[in-house]
Order: sequence, then structure tokens, then C-alpha cells
Amino acid sequence: MLYKSIVLLFGLFITTGALAQNGSRLESGSYVLAEISVTGKMSYNEQTVIQFTGLEKGQAINVPGEEISAAIKKLWRLGLFSDVNFYVNEIKGDSIYLELAINELPKLSDVKLQGVKKGKSESLIKDTGLTKGKIVNENLLTTTKNYIENKYKKDGFYNTKVAINVVPDSTNTVKMVVNIDKGKKVRISSINFTGNQQISSGKLKKAMKDTKVKAFPNPLRIFKPSKFIADKYKEDLGKVIDKFKEKGYRDARVIEDTVVYNPKKNTVAIDIKVEEGHKYYFGDIKYIGNTVYTNQQLNLILGIKKGEVYNGVMLQKRIADPSKPDGEDLTNLYQNNGYLFSNINAVEVKTANDTIDFEIRVVEGPIAYFNKISVVGNDKTNDRVIYRELRTRPGQKWNKEDVVGTIRELGALGFFDAEAIRPDVKNADPASGTVDVEWHVAEKGSSQIELQGGYGGGGFIGTLGLSFNNFSTRNMFKKSAYTPLPMGDGQKLALRLQGSTYFQTYSLSFTEPWFGGRKPIQMFTSLSQSKQFSYNYSSRDVDRNKSFTISSITVGVSKRLSDPDYYMRLSHSLTFQYYDLNNYNVGLFTFGNGVSKNLAYTLELTRDNRGRNPIYPTYGSLFSASFRTTFPYSFVNGINYEAIKNEQAYKLSNETGAPITGTNGESISTGEYIDANGNGVGNNFEAAALNQSKYDQKRFNWLEYWKAKFKGDWYTKLAGQPQHELVLRSLAEFGFMGAYNNARGLVPFERFYVGGDGMANYALDGREVIQLRGYPNQSLSPVDANGTQIGATIYNKFSLELRYPITLKPQASIFALTFLEAGSSYDGFKNYNPFQLKRSAGFGLRVFMPAFGLLGIDFGYGFDPLPGYQQKNGWETHFIIGQQF
Repeated sequence: MLYKSIVLLFGLFITTGALAQNGSRLESGSYVLAEISVTGKMSYNEQTVIQFTGLEKGQAINVPGEEISAAIKKLWRLGLFSDVNFYVNEIKGDSIYLELAINELPKLSDVKLQGVKKGKSESLIKDTGLTKGKIVNENLLTTTKNYIENKYKKDGFYNTKVAINVVPDSTNTVKMVVNIDKGKKVRISSINFTGNQQISSGKLKKAMKDTKVKAFPNPLRIFKPSKFIADKYKEDLGKVIDKFKEKGYRDARVIEDTVVYNPKKNTVAIDIKVEEGHKYYFGDIKYIGNTVYTNQQLNLILGIKKGEVYNGVMLQKRIADPSKPDGEDLTNLYQNNGYLFSNINAVEVKTANDTIDFEIRVVEGPIAYFNKISVVGNDKTNDRVIYRELRTRPGQKWNKEDVVGTIRELGALGFFDAEAIRPDVKNADPASGTVDVEWHVAEKGSSQIELQGGYGGGGFIGTLGLSFNNFSTRNMFKKSAYTPLPMGDGQKLALRLQGSTYFQTYSLSFTEPWFGGRKPIQMFTSLSQSKQFSYNYSSRDVDRNKSFTISSITVGVSKRLSDPDYYMRLSHSLTFQYYDLNNYNVGLFTFGNGVSKNLAYTLELTRDNRGRNPIYPTYGSLFSASFRTTFPYSFVNGINYEAIKNEQAYKLSNETGAPITGTNGESISTGEYIDANGNGVGNNFEAAALNQSKYDQKRFNWLEYWKAKFKGDWYTKLAGQPQHELVLRSLAEFGFMGAYNNARGLVPFERFYVGGDGMANYALDGREVIQLRGYPNQSLSPVDANGTQIGATIYNKFSLELRYPITLKPQASIFALTFLEAGSSYDGFKNYNPFQLKRSAGFGLRVFMPAFGLLGIDFGYGFDPLPGYQQKNGWETHFIIGQQF
């Protein structure tokens, strides 16, 4: 109505002419503009408004004429005014004096959304740009209404209604009240197909990924709820046709589809009538234009043989699969060898009866080379930290695999929003054979803080952890670099303090990813000290005269390999641990005073090609194999370990009543003890124990063992679009620990403890904690004759985890999961049974925030009993803090 009034007013002005002040009719003609005065409601000064019109003093104008018309149009196009009128104040000779009467549109002072939650309200206000001071006009009201309605319709609220009220606030400001009635989600009561004879209706419904019938018939379908979204429904009709094409029905089409809405039940019923057509088969496939690769080489990639059932979807994916940037298809074959400008198309050249002949027409084009490589969006991270990770270097041949690999490498740094990393291919010039790439990144918080408190092991435990994942040591002495800390060189510095009334743990670690700055050789080191006091769990008394201290230092290097591919990494590390026992008799050793040392070398080979987002990988895998060993001291120290072996044999004899023979040939009767030399000492248990303690101090003076571990971690996308991809994680782990001298036996440290959340917490004996949800922490480990857990020397674990992202935004990444797990641990190969596993299932949630790292909760149900129990374990709740993804 506003625009119609303006047009009418302007039309009357043109046809009747302007009125002079005395009311006489103004004669049409040419005048000289002497002055423009501005009146009305406005916040702009008069001279600014006159400049908006484009009219100037002394200008010749016609009345009526184009000059006034053009000025009015300019003012309306500004979108600032609700009323624009020109009047004639006075005419003197050929001079004309005009009055411009305008009313400025009101500005927004406040906006309130009703009918939605506060968090959603803030998001909608941001998306619609309803900021304070915004000009409120009809266009703003209309676009705001349409945006909100369409947004909710895309989420299945097909009957969303939005009403906007504008309330005057002051002279020229208004408040906006947006009333949102989402209504209920429109569900789909039924999907009926007719005309399909060769493919069942069930398979066609399954092909419709985003259009599903109400979940009542299928309550287990939780990731694809029923909701009707018109745009998604149209896409799914195309997927129905693709299903026919996969089975050879090239001419299949949807003849008719109807969507009937039932307002009482708020549901729609969908009827789809299809025509299948004939079934076709592949005929001859010829290649035209290929010179780089032979027909045989292209056939290996295409993988289609004459006489096979026609599959149009597969044919297109074998030529170019847009869903897999690094897929094995013909386009990538050329793109990975420099042929950026190549173009490949499949053309039907002949159809005879039920057979289709094809020509694969290849335009290879010239080889392209990277020219200018640039990076934008890095505000904190230094350019050199990014450039050294790029696989796209000036002068190198174009390689799409390198482009995809660079996306992953930048995402793995953890400094940028992995979902926002984007290569912008620019200035691709076939004539010169060059192409520029501009890498777009978006910084995110890379430092984390861990601050927590809780009860564990019978007492309060406090933890403070600081992790700086983009640290810069070279700027430590530059005052200007502290914002609040020197950042940008990609180094990692972590400090962690944990303690309670009976233990303290301190650790400091540092990692330089490019040692020397020229090659991808990572140097890492860590220092830690743990101290535990004797603690009575019943009375909660702490005896600080009895303590156990472990001091540790680790130094290592890790190199990225180029063969067989960039995903391989080889690591070496050397660790020294010093164990100091001070009157600490708790069963770890047979002695309570003394020291033990552990010098171990670890060799690890990994291959990690998980997808671009390390928080939520959607494809790829991680494989790792490691071997950890100490020096085989028992081969060179000349100590006779048979004495201990005889003592162990005595224990067996004491139980069975069978006599044994000592090392010196002396017969030892049942009930007698032996000393460290294997000689009988009668019933003197104290003498035997003292000798055993002294002997164990020699036995464990330097720890001796070896460990081998393997881990395979796969990620498979099952369904969904980017940022909403349903992913299956498959995991298998194995660990083995052995001794070089069976008589000496295995050390009590460095063992495997299975069960629970996988958090090591305050364990001080170098144990490796293996997550197996649905059971108490570390509960699935072997125990000794006294019922004390001694850890395992072998373990295996298998896991299937289904993940679905709720949001993958930089400020918070959240995903839900369900899992099935099975695993167990064993004390030696004699007891090893890979089929005797403890099983569990459950669900959980993960939240990753850059400032706090990973947080999560799992609810697991153990289907099997704990060792020594008869009934299944049942439900367990696990809290996850800072664990790997």
C-alpha cells in the first residue's frame, strides 16, 4: 500500500503540475532551481538529504520533467524514507523554489522473539540481522517473516506461522515483536508405490534417505526421524529413479506423485506412481581421446564389462564421484597426474534392443602446474607454520590428491576449524598451464584448560591442566607477543598437576613439530614425578613416612615418511624411570625399601589418514604398531634366578603335598621354606621372606620386559550430508607383554588394566589402562591368590561405535554415539583365549570445546559378570575428560 500511494502521488504531481503558494495553477515549462528546503521527520541534516536527490542549486529543471522524477526515485531506492513529496514554495521569474517533504523510516530499538527458546531466539536474531539501529521497512518485515518460516519448514515444521508487530518506541524508533508458532512437525503416515514390479516398495522407501514413514513401525530408527520437507522430498524422488538405474532400468520415471495432508493428525500420505521401463545391459565401451593412459588402464578403473546389467549411478561414480574427493575414479586418475583441465564424459552412442554402447570421451588438456600459493584467514598462526604443511608448492605438477591431503594436514594441526578449510582454485589458465590456489582457514582456540575436582580412590582429587597447542618459544622474550601468551609457531606445551591428601603428580611436556625448521621431524620430551603415600581406605589415614616416588623423563623423535605415502610416521623414544620405595610395603614388590630403574626404548610405526576433522573423522583409518623393550639384563648379569623359581615351586608343593628338590640337590619337605640359594630353612618364614626381599631388590634393580601392541581404527561414512554424517567407527586392539628370562619372570609394572572409562588417573606403576565401557574401572584384570589385581600381560579389544554429529561448529563440536564392545585381559599365553570376552553395549555423548578439550559421558551395560562373580554387571556410568577421540 505504501508504494501504491507513492506512485499515485507522483502521478498526480506530473499530470496536474505543482501548485504555487498562492494556489494558482503552475504553468509547465523550464525553470532554474533556486533553492530546496527540506521538512519532515528525519535524523539527517538538510544538506545531506539534498545530496541524496542529485539536484543542485542553479540547475535547469522541467516541470513536470525527468529531474524531479529521478530525484524521487533516488530517495526511494535508499530505503530510508516512508514518505517523499516535492512542493513549489515560490516562483520568481524563471527561478523556482522547491520544498522536499520527507518522513524518515523508523529504526529498530529492540527485538523480541516469542514462541522459541532463548538460545534459538538469539540464533535467529543473528541470522536475520535484526540489530539495533536497523531501518525498519516493509522489505525487512517480509524477508524476516519468510526466512523464519522457511527455516522451520526445512526442519519439518510445515505449518509454521510468523506474525510481526511493530510498536512505536520513541519519536523515530520502534520495537519489533516476532511471534513464532512452529506448530507440530508434519510426519509421514505412509509412502505407497505403484507401478513397480521389479524392485520392491521396501527397497524404494529405503532409497529415500530424508523422507521416512513415522518411526512407530521402526522404533530403532533414531537418526532419520520422520518429517516432511518438500525440498528433501523432491531430492528423494530423484534417488528413487537412481535406484532403478542401479538395477538396469535406465528409462524409469515418476509418472505421478501426490502428497495429501491430514490436518487432524498433522500427517501427510504420499503416493508415488512409477514406470520402470525395460532392463538394459552394458554393450561395447570405447575410449576416445585418451593418450596418457591406455584403454586397459582406464578399464581397470572403470571396472565395467560388456554384458553386465546397466548401472547408470555406478557409471557416473566411476567417471567422477563427487561424494569422494579422493575416490578411485577416472577423473581423479587424471587429476592426480597434473591434468587439471581434463574432462571425461560417457556418451550413449547406440541402443539395440536391451544393450547400450558407450563412448568414454576424454579431453586431456595440458598439464597444469601450481603457480601462486597463498593463505588467508590466519590471524595468530605464522605463515611459515602453514606453508610447511602444504603439499601444493609453486612449480609442482597439479595433483588433486595433494590438495585433499593438505586439507587433512591443516585440519590435523588443531589450530583451525576443520570444516572451514577450503582451497580456492583461481586463475586456472590452460594456455599457460598454471593455476593459483588460495587456502582459506579460520582460526579457532587451540589452548585448553582442565580444572576439575572429585572423589576417587576414597579421597578428594584435584586436577589442573594447561595445554598450549600453538605455542612459540622464540617469542618468549618478546613482551608484545604475550596476548596472553606467545603463540603462532605450532609448538605444544602442556603442564598438568594432580593431587589429593595421599598422592601428587606433576608433568611437563613440550613438542616441536618441525625440529630444525626444514624437515617434518618432530622432537618431543616430557618430565614427570609422581609420589604416593601409604593410605588406609577404611580410616582414610595417610602415613607420610611410607612413600613411593616415580621420577620420569622421555625424549623422542618422530619423522613423517614419504614412502609408501605421506600418512606414515616412524617414532623413536627413550624413557627413563626411577622408582624409589621408602618403607612402602603394599604388594607391588616383595620389598618395601629400595629403588628400581626402568630404561626403555620404544619404536612405533603409524599410518593415519583419517578425514580432515580430527574431532569427528568421517573416513580413513589409523593403524599403529609399536614395540617397547628394555635391555635384556638377565643375559649378562650372571644372577641365578632359579632360586626364586624354586621358591615358587615350594608354594605349589605346599598345596599339593609333593616334595621338591632344592638347587643344591637337597630334598625339601612339605611345609619348609627355602632361602635365596634354594636351601631349606625349615619353618623360618621370616628368614625366607627376608632373603626373598633382598633377592627381589636384585631382580628388579633394572626392570626387564618387552611389549608389543597393535591398533586398527577405521571410520566409514554410512549416510548424511556434510556436517550431518552418520559414521561407523570400527576398532581392534591387541597388546602383549613378555619376559626375556622366564625364570626371572615379568615385572609388576607396565601391565595392562582393562575396563571402565580408560582414564589412568593417579596410577603410579606405569600401567596402561584400556577402555571397556559397561564395567568398573580396571576391573577386568587378573588377580593374585590374595585377590589383589596384578594387571595383565595380554589383552585384546574390539569395538563398533556409531556416531552422529549434533553440531560441528568451532566453538563447540558435539556428537552422540552408541557402541558395542568386547574385550578381556589374560595373565600369560597359557590362559589366553581370544573368544572368552566381556561384552557391553551403550550410548554416550561427546563435547569438544577448544578451551576445555574433550568432555563426555557414557552409559554402558555389561552383559557378563566380573571375575569372581556370577551375575552380569549391568549399567555403569563413565565420565570422559581429555581422552582421545
